[in-house]
Amino acid sequence: MEYIDLLRRLSLHDERVVAEAFCGANPQLEGPAPLLDARSLALVRLAALVAVGGAVPSFGAQADAAVDGGATAAEIVEVLVAVIPVVGLPCVVSAAPKLALALGHDVDDG
Repeated sequence: MEYIDLLRRLSLHDERVVAEAFCGANPQLEGPAPLLDARSLALVRLAALVAVGGAVPSFGAQADAAVDGGATAAEIVEVLVAVIPVVGLPCVVSAAPKLALALGHDVDDG
């Protein structure tokens, strides 16, 4: 599906798009292949977790996926800095210890 058609369908709240997107995210289900590579997808999901105040286990899963996809810890932390103008500093401050734990560091032990 072309990106313009996808944007149009999302704008119209076409629920079939969601079903198709979830099929693409699950390799056991048939559906379109994702256009983002595993590294990029995990970094985008980390940014989303910052925005919604995700839980520590979710940060852990996506940080692991990002590393498995080839991202460095520095690139993962850079996601926090990159989203400050969009989500605001309080969201990033809240997410930083969660991401630190996901990367194997406890900021309270400093």
